[in-house]
Amino acid sequence: MFEDLLRPLEYFAATAIDGAADLFGFRGQGLRAVPTDGTVRIPEDLYAKPDVQTEWWYYTGHCKTETGRELGFELVFFKRRTDLDRLGIFPVAAFGNPIHFAHFAISDIETRSFKYEHIRSFNRPFDLDAVMSETSYNIQLGQWSIREVAGKHLLHATLNGGVVFDAILEPSKAVVLNGDGGSGISKKRTGASNHFSYTRMKATGRISRADVSQEFSGSAWMDREFGIWEQEDWDWFSLQFDDDTELMVYQFRGEGAPASTGTFVRVDGTCHYLEAADFEVEILSTWLSNTTGAEYPSKWRISVPVHGLDIVVEPLIDDQELDTRGTTMIVYWEGACRITGTRNGEPIGGQAYVELVGYDRSHEQISLADFLFGGTISKFKEMLPI
Repeated sequence: MFEDLLRPLEYFAATAIDGAADLFGFRGQGLRAVPTDGTVRIPEDLYAKPDVQTEWWYYTGHCKTETGRELGFELVFFKRRTDLDRLGIFPVAAFGNPIHFAHFAISDIETRSFKYEHIRSFNRPFDLDAVMSETSYNIQLGQWSIREVAGKHLLHATLNGGVVFDAILEPSKAVVLNGDGGSGISKKRTGASNHFSYTRMKATGRISRADVSQEFSGSAWMDREFGIWEQEDWDWFSLQFDDDTELMVYQFRGEGAPASTGTFVRVDGTCHYLEAADFEVEILSTWLSNTTGAEYPSKWRISVPVHGLDIVVEPLIDDQELDTRGTTMIVYWEGACRITGTRNGEPIGGQAYVELVGYDRSHEQISLADFLFGGTISKFKEMLPI
Protein backbone atom coordinates (compact mmCIF):
# COMPACT_ATOMS: atom_id res chain seq x y z
CA MET A 1 0.00 0.00 0.00
CA PHE A 2 2.81 2.42 0.90
CA GLU A 3 4.43 1.73 -2.48
CA ASP A 4 1.11 2.47 -4.20
CA LEU A 5 1.02 5.87 -2.52
CA LEU A 6 4.58 6.66 -3.62
CA ARG A 7 4.13 5.79 -7.28
CA PRO A 8 2.23 8.98 -8.20
CA LEU A 9 4.89 11.08 -6.44
CA GLU A 10 7.66 9.27 -8.33
CA TYR A 11 5.79 9.78 -11.59
CA PHE A 12 5.37 13.52 -11.05
CA ALA A 13 8.99 13.87 -9.91
CA ALA A 14 10.22 12.05 -13.00
CA THR A 15 7.99 14.16 -15.24
CA ALA A 16 9.32 17.33 -13.66
CA ILE A 17 12.91 16.19 -14.13
CA ASP A 18 12.16 15.24 -17.76
CA GLY A 19 10.81 18.74 -18.30
CA ALA A 20 13.86 20.32 -16.70
CA ALA A 21 16.16 18.22 -18.86
CA ASP A 22 14.40 19.48 -21.98
CA LEU A 23 14.16 23.09 -20.75
CA PHE A 24 17.87 23.40 -19.95
CA GLY A 25 19.03 21.51 -23.00
CA PHE A 26 20.55 18.60 -21.11
CA ARG A 27 19.46 16.19 -23.82
CA GLY A 28 21.90 17.72 -26.29
CA GLN A 29 21.42 18.06 -30.05
CA GLY A 30 20.24 14.54 -30.82
CA LEU A 31 21.99 11.26 -31.54
CA ARG A 32 23.17 10.07 -34.92
CA ALA A 33 21.58 6.96 -36.41
CA VAL A 34 23.04 3.47 -36.14
CA PRO A 35 26.18 3.55 -38.31
CA THR A 36 26.21 1.92 -41.75
CA ASP A 37 29.49 3.34 -43.13
CA GLY A 38 32.58 1.83 -41.52
CA THR A 39 35.12 3.91 -43.45
CA VAL A 40 37.91 5.08 -41.14
CA ARG A 41 39.57 8.46 -41.45
CA ILE A 42 42.73 8.92 -39.41
CA PRO A 43 43.26 10.97 -37.36
CA GLU A 44 39.69 12.38 -37.47
CA ASP A 45 38.03 9.19 -36.24
CA LEU A 46 40.25 9.21 -33.17
CA TYR A 47 38.58 12.48 -32.16
CA ALA A 48 35.51 12.51 -29.91
CA LYS A 49 32.12 12.45 -31.64
CA PRO A 50 29.45 14.88 -30.45
CA ASP A 51 26.41 12.79 -31.45
CA VAL A 52 27.17 9.12 -30.72
CA GLN A 53 25.59 7.39 -27.77
CA THR A 54 28.68 5.47 -26.64
CA GLU A 55 32.33 5.71 -27.55
CA TRP A 56 35.59 4.48 -26.09
CA TRP A 57 39.33 4.55 -26.56
CA TYR A 58 40.81 1.29 -25.27
CA TYR A 59 44.50 0.55 -24.69
CA THR A 60 46.02 -2.65 -23.32
CA GLY A 61 49.62 -3.79 -23.34
CA HIS A 62 52.41 -6.02 -22.08
CA CYS A 63 55.70 -4.48 -21.04
CA LYS A 64 58.96 -5.31 -19.27
CA THR A 65 60.89 -2.88 -17.14
CA GLU A 66 64.66 -2.41 -17.35
CA THR A 67 65.02 -4.83 -14.42
CA GLY A 68 62.91 -7.50 -16.14
CA ARG A 69 59.66 -6.98 -14.23
CA GLU A 70 56.69 -7.93 -16.44
CA LEU A 71 53.66 -5.60 -16.37
CA GLY A 72 50.29 -5.54 -18.06
CA PHE A 73 48.29 -2.34 -18.37
CA GLU A 74 44.81 -1.20 -19.32
CA LEU A 75 43.83 2.42 -19.89
CA VAL A 76 40.41 3.22 -21.29
CA PHE A 77 38.31 6.36 -21.64
CA PHE A 78 34.54 6.31 -22.21
CA LYS A 79 32.00 8.95 -23.17
CA ARG A 80 28.28 8.26 -22.88
CA ARG A 81 25.45 10.44 -24.15
CA THR A 82 22.57 9.79 -21.76
CA ASP A 83 19.64 11.02 -23.89
CA LEU A 84 17.96 7.60 -23.83
CA ASP A 85 19.07 6.41 -20.39
CA ARG A 86 16.90 6.08 -17.32
CA LEU A 87 17.44 4.79 -13.81
CA GLY A 88 14.05 3.44 -12.97
CA ILE A 89 11.75 6.29 -13.96
CA PHE A 90 14.40 9.04 -13.72
CA PRO A 91 16.08 10.42 -16.87
CA VAL A 92 19.86 10.27 -16.51
CA ALA A 93 20.27 13.28 -18.81
CA ALA A 94 19.03 15.54 -16.03
CA PHE A 95 22.13 14.67 -14.00
CA GLY A 96 24.74 14.65 -16.73
CA ASN A 97 24.97 14.54 -20.52
CA PRO A 98 27.44 13.39 -21.64
CA ILE A 99 29.12 11.53 -18.81
CA HIS A 100 32.84 10.77 -18.96
CA PHE A 101 34.57 7.74 -17.43
CA ALA A 102 38.04 6.21 -17.35
CA HIS A 103 39.60 3.02 -16.00
CA PHE A 104 43.29 2.33 -15.40
CA ALA A 105 44.84 -0.93 -14.20
CA ILE A 106 48.32 -2.37 -13.73
CA SER A 107 49.01 -6.11 -13.48
CA ASP A 108 52.38 -6.93 -11.87
CA ILE A 109 53.08 -10.44 -13.04
CA GLU A 110 56.08 -11.12 -10.80
CA THR A 111 54.24 -10.33 -7.58
CA ARG A 112 50.82 -11.40 -8.93
CA SER A 113 49.36 -8.08 -7.79
CA PHE A 114 46.59 -6.15 -9.52
CA LYS A 115 45.72 -2.55 -8.87
CA TYR A 116 43.18 -0.31 -10.56
CA GLU A 117 41.24 2.93 -10.30
CA HIS A 118 38.18 4.28 -12.07
CA ILE A 119 36.98 7.86 -12.31
CA ARG A 120 33.91 9.70 -13.53
CA SER A 121 32.93 13.25 -14.37
CA PHE A 122 29.67 14.97 -15.24
CA ASN A 123 31.87 17.98 -16.09
CA ARG A 124 30.00 20.08 -13.55
CA PRO A 125 31.50 22.43 -10.93
CA PHE A 126 33.65 20.48 -8.46
CA ASP A 127 33.84 17.47 -10.84
CA LEU A 128 37.07 16.31 -12.42
CA ASP A 129 37.87 18.32 -15.53
CA ALA A 130 36.91 16.42 -18.67
CA VAL A 131 38.19 17.26 -22.16
CA MET A 132 37.28 15.07 -25.12
CA SER A 133 38.17 17.14 -28.15
CA GLU A 134 36.20 16.92 -31.38
CA THR A 135 38.98 18.61 -33.39
CA SER A 136 42.13 16.83 -32.19
CA TYR A 137 43.12 13.63 -30.46
CA ASN A 138 43.14 15.08 -26.97
CA ILE A 139 41.34 13.09 -24.28
CA GLN A 140 41.62 14.11 -20.62
CA LEU A 141 39.83 13.19 -17.42
CA GLY A 142 41.36 14.60 -14.29
CA GLN A 143 45.09 13.86 -14.43
CA TRP A 144 44.72 11.04 -16.95
CA SER A 145 45.12 11.71 -20.65
CA ILE A 146 45.73 10.49 -24.20
CA ARG A 147 47.23 12.72 -26.86
CA GLU A 148 48.51 12.15 -30.38
CA VAL A 149 51.75 13.78 -31.51
CA ALA A 150 53.27 13.03 -34.93
CA GLY A 151 51.42 9.72 -35.15
CA LYS A 152 52.42 8.56 -31.68
CA HIS A 153 49.90 8.08 -28.87
CA LEU A 154 50.96 9.51 -25.51
CA LEU A 155 49.31 7.96 -22.44
CA HIS A 156 49.43 9.32 -18.90
CA ALA A 157 47.73 7.89 -15.81
CA THR A 158 48.24 7.71 -12.06
CA LEU A 159 47.26 5.47 -9.17
CA ASN A 160 46.83 6.32 -5.52
CA GLY A 161 50.03 5.62 -3.66
CA GLY A 162 52.02 7.83 -6.01
CA VAL A 163 52.27 5.54 -9.05
CA VAL A 164 52.76 7.49 -12.29
CA PHE A 165 52.52 5.78 -15.69
CA ASP A 166 53.65 7.37 -18.96
CA ALA A 167 53.78 5.53 -22.28
CA ILE A 168 54.54 6.37 -25.89
CA LEU A 169 52.80 4.03 -28.35
CA GLU A 170 53.73 3.94 -32.03
CA PRO A 171 51.67 1.87 -34.49
CA SER A 172 53.69 -0.92 -36.12
CA LYS A 173 50.87 -1.73 -38.54
CA ALA A 174 48.17 0.30 -40.24
CA VAL A 175 44.76 0.64 -38.65
CA VAL A 176 42.58 -2.49 -38.99
CA LEU A 177 38.85 -2.49 -39.64
CA ASN A 178 36.80 -4.96 -37.59
CA GLY A 179 33.24 -6.13 -37.72
CA ASP A 180 30.98 -7.74 -40.27
CA GLY A 181 33.12 -8.86 -43.21
CA GLY A 182 35.76 -6.27 -42.42
CA SER A 183 33.26 -3.47 -43.06
CA GLY A 184 34.30 -1.55 -39.95
CA ILE A 185 30.75 -1.99 -38.59
CA SER A 186 30.36 -4.20 -35.53
CA LYS A 187 26.74 -5.29 -35.46
CA LYS A 188 25.16 -5.88 -32.07
CA ARG A 189 21.87 -7.46 -31.08
CA THR A 190 20.58 -3.88 -30.79
CA GLY A 191 22.41 -1.24 -32.82
CA ALA A 192 25.97 -1.18 -34.10
CA SER A 193 29.32 0.57 -33.78
CA ASN A 194 32.19 1.77 -35.91
CA HIS A 195 35.07 -0.43 -34.79
CA PHE A 196 38.76 -0.32 -35.66
CA SER A 197 42.04 -1.27 -33.99
CA TYR A 198 45.76 -0.79 -33.94
CA THR A 199 46.63 -4.43 -33.31
CA ARG A 200 50.35 -3.93 -32.62
CA MET A 201 51.93 -0.78 -31.24
CA LYS A 202 55.52 -0.41 -30.07
CA ALA A 203 55.41 0.72 -26.44
CA THR A 204 58.06 2.57 -24.47
CA GLY A 205 57.64 4.52 -21.26
CA ARG A 206 58.26 4.95 -17.58
CA ILE A 207 56.51 3.86 -14.39
CA SER A 208 57.45 5.43 -11.09
CA ARG A 209 56.52 5.85 -7.47
CA ALA A 210 58.19 8.27 -5.02
CA ASP A 211 61.90 8.18 -5.83
CA VAL A 212 61.82 4.84 -7.69
CA SER A 213 61.45 4.98 -11.46
CA GLN A 214 61.85 2.36 -14.18
CA GLU A 215 61.71 2.53 -17.94
CA PHE A 216 59.80 -0.15 -19.83
CA SER A 217 59.24 -1.39 -23.36
CA GLY A 218 56.80 -3.79 -24.95
CA SER A 219 53.76 -4.06 -27.19
CA ALA A 220 50.26 -2.58 -26.99
CA TRP A 221 46.84 -2.82 -28.66
CA MET A 222 44.33 -0.03 -29.22
CA ASP A 223 40.58 -0.53 -29.82
CA ARG A 224 38.22 2.26 -30.85
CA GLU A 225 34.44 1.98 -30.98
CA PHE A 226 31.67 4.52 -31.36
CA GLY A 227 27.99 4.18 -32.18
CA ILE A 228 24.64 3.42 -30.62
CA TRP A 229 23.80 0.10 -28.97
CA GLU A 230 22.65 -1.34 -25.66
CA GLN A 231 24.72 -3.31 -23.15
CA GLU A 232 25.37 -6.92 -24.11
CA ASP A 233 27.42 -9.77 -22.70
CA TRP A 234 30.68 -10.56 -24.44
CA ASP A 235 34.13 -12.14 -24.25
CA TRP A 236 36.77 -10.13 -26.12
CA PHE A 237 40.23 -11.46 -26.96
CA SER A 238 43.14 -9.44 -28.35
CA LEU A 239 45.91 -11.90 -29.23
CA GLN A 240 49.44 -10.97 -30.32
CA PHE A 241 51.46 -13.96 -31.56
CA ASP A 242 55.23 -14.26 -31.47
CA ASP A 243 55.36 -14.48 -35.29
CA ASP A 244 54.05 -10.88 -35.62
CA THR A 245 50.45 -11.85 -36.47
CA GLU A 246 47.38 -10.91 -34.41
CA LEU A 247 43.87 -12.16 -33.81
CA MET A 248 40.87 -10.34 -32.40
CA VAL A 249 37.84 -12.39 -31.32
CA TYR A 250 34.67 -10.49 -30.33
CA GLN A 251 32.36 -13.20 -29.00
CA PHE A 252 28.87 -12.20 -27.92
CA ARG A 253 26.89 -14.45 -25.62
CA GLY A 254 23.19 -15.14 -25.47
CA GLU A 255 20.95 -13.71 -28.17
CA GLY A 256 23.81 -11.71 -29.65
CA ALA A 257 25.98 -14.78 -30.36
CA PRO A 258 25.34 -14.86 -34.14
CA ALA A 259 26.93 -11.39 -34.42
CA SER A 260 30.29 -12.65 -33.09
CA THR A 261 33.22 -11.85 -35.37
CA GLY A 262 36.99 -12.07 -35.57
CA THR A 263 39.88 -10.40 -37.37
CA PHE A 264 43.12 -12.21 -38.23
CA VAL A 265 45.97 -9.84 -39.11
CA ARG A 266 48.89 -11.15 -41.15
CA VAL A 267 52.51 -10.02 -40.81
CA ASP A 268 52.06 -7.51 -43.65
CA GLY A 269 48.94 -6.02 -42.04
CA THR A 270 46.42 -7.55 -44.45
CA CYS A 271 43.38 -9.13 -42.80
CA HIS A 272 41.10 -12.12 -42.96
CA TYR A 273 37.70 -11.63 -41.36
CA LEU A 274 36.01 -14.37 -39.40
CA GLU A 275 32.35 -15.13 -38.79
CA ALA A 276 31.07 -16.92 -35.71
CA ALA A 277 31.29 -20.31 -37.47
CA ASP A 278 35.01 -19.79 -38.28
CA PHE A 279 36.28 -20.08 -34.70
CA GLU A 280 35.51 -21.94 -31.51
CA VAL A 281 36.14 -20.83 -27.92
CA GLU A 282 36.10 -23.62 -25.35
CA ILE A 283 36.18 -22.84 -21.62
CA LEU A 284 38.77 -25.03 -19.86
CA SER A 285 38.46 -23.72 -16.30
CA THR A 286 36.79 -21.01 -14.22
CA TRP A 287 37.65 -18.63 -11.38
CA LEU A 288 35.32 -17.52 -8.57
CA SER A 289 35.67 -13.96 -7.27
CA ASN A 290 35.82 -13.71 -3.49
CA THR A 291 34.91 -10.02 -3.82
CA THR A 292 31.71 -10.17 -5.88
CA GLY A 293 30.86 -13.88 -6.07
CA ALA A 294 30.93 -13.77 -9.88
CA GLU A 295 32.32 -16.82 -11.68
CA TYR A 296 34.42 -16.14 -14.79
CA PRO A 297 36.03 -18.36 -17.40
CA SER A 298 39.72 -18.47 -16.58
CA LYS A 299 41.32 -20.55 -19.34
CA TRP A 300 40.27 -21.05 -22.94
CA ARG A 301 41.06 -23.17 -25.95
CA ILE A 302 40.59 -21.22 -29.17
CA SER A 303 40.66 -22.94 -32.53
CA VAL A 304 40.61 -21.22 -35.93
CA PRO A 305 40.87 -24.08 -38.45
CA VAL A 306 41.27 -21.87 -41.51
CA HIS A 307 44.52 -20.51 -40.02
CA GLY A 308 45.63 -23.78 -38.45
CA LEU A 309 45.41 -22.26 -34.98
CA ASP A 310 44.85 -24.39 -31.90
CA ILE A 311 45.84 -22.35 -28.83
CA VAL A 312 45.31 -22.06 -25.10
CA VAL A 313 44.86 -18.63 -23.49
CA GLU A 314 45.53 -18.47 -19.74
CA PRO A 315 45.49 -15.53 -17.28
CA LEU A 316 48.83 -14.48 -15.83
CA ILE A 317 46.95 -13.49 -12.65
CA ASP A 318 43.62 -15.08 -11.70
CA ASP A 319 42.15 -12.01 -10.00
CA GLN A 320 42.02 -9.16 -12.53
CA GLU A 321 38.43 -8.20 -11.77
CA LEU A 322 37.40 -4.54 -11.82
CA ASP A 323 34.43 -3.42 -9.75
CA THR A 324 33.46 -0.17 -11.46
CA ARG A 325 29.95 0.17 -10.05
CA GLY A 326 30.87 3.66 -8.83
CA THR A 327 31.50 4.88 -12.38
CA THR A 328 30.45 2.79 -15.40
CA MET A 329 28.15 0.79 -13.08
CA ILE A 330 29.41 -2.68 -14.01
CA VAL A 331 31.77 -5.36 -12.72
CA TYR A 332 33.97 -7.00 -15.32
CA TRP A 333 37.20 -8.97 -15.69
CA GLU A 334 40.01 -7.63 -17.86
CA GLY A 335 43.47 -9.05 -17.69
CA ALA A 336 46.87 -9.95 -19.03
CA CYS A 337 47.16 -13.49 -20.41
CA ARG A 338 49.66 -15.79 -22.12
CA ILE A 339 49.21 -17.84 -25.29
CA THR A 340 50.55 -21.35 -25.91
CA GLY A 341 49.65 -23.77 -28.67
CA THR A 342 50.25 -24.57 -32.31
CA ARG A 343 49.79 -23.16 -35.78
CA ASN A 344 49.64 -25.88 -38.43
CA GLY A 345 51.14 -28.27 -35.90
CA GLU A 346 54.14 -26.06 -35.09
CA PRO A 347 54.54 -24.46 -31.64
CA ILE A 348 53.44 -20.85 -31.27
CA GLY A 349 53.22 -18.51 -28.29
CA GLY A 350 52.27 -14.97 -27.55
CA GLN A 351 50.50 -12.57 -25.26
CA ALA A 352 46.89 -11.49 -24.92
CA TYR A 353 44.36 -9.37 -23.13
CA VAL A 354 40.89 -10.71 -22.41
CA GLU A 355 37.77 -8.80 -21.38
CA LEU A 356 34.76 -10.58 -19.85
CA VAL A 357 31.54 -8.60 -19.53
CA GLY A 358 28.24 -9.75 -18.06
CA TYR A 359 29.25 -12.50 -15.65
CA ASP A 360 28.34 -10.24 -12.72
CA ARG A 361 24.73 -9.02 -12.90
CA SER A 362 24.81 -6.35 -10.16
CA HIS A 363 24.36 -3.60 -12.77
CA GLU A 364 20.77 -4.77 -13.13
CA GLN A 365 20.01 -3.47 -9.61
CA ILE A 366 21.84 -0.12 -9.74
CA SER A 367 19.93 2.48 -7.71
CA LEU A 368 19.75 6.23 -8.19
CA ALA A 369 21.94 6.66 -5.09
CA ASP A 370 24.57 4.30 -6.53
CA PHE A 371 24.66 6.39 -9.67
CA LEU A 372 24.73 9.81 -8.05
CA PHE A 373 27.30 9.13 -5.37
CA GLY A 374 29.82 7.17 -7.39
CA GLY A 375 33.09 8.94 -8.13
CA THR A 376 36.81 8.45 -7.94
CA ILE A 377 37.44 4.93 -6.70
CA SER A 378 40.72 3.19 -5.85
CA LYS A 379 41.05 -0.54 -5.50
CA PHE A 380 44.12 -2.26 -4.09
CA LYS A 381 44.16 -6.01 -4.55
CA GLU A 382 47.73 -5.91 -3.23
CA MET A 383 50.24 -3.11 -2.85
CA LEU A 384 51.91 -2.60 -6.22
CA PRO A 385 55.71 -2.56 -5.93
CA ILE A 386 57.78 -0.69 -8.49
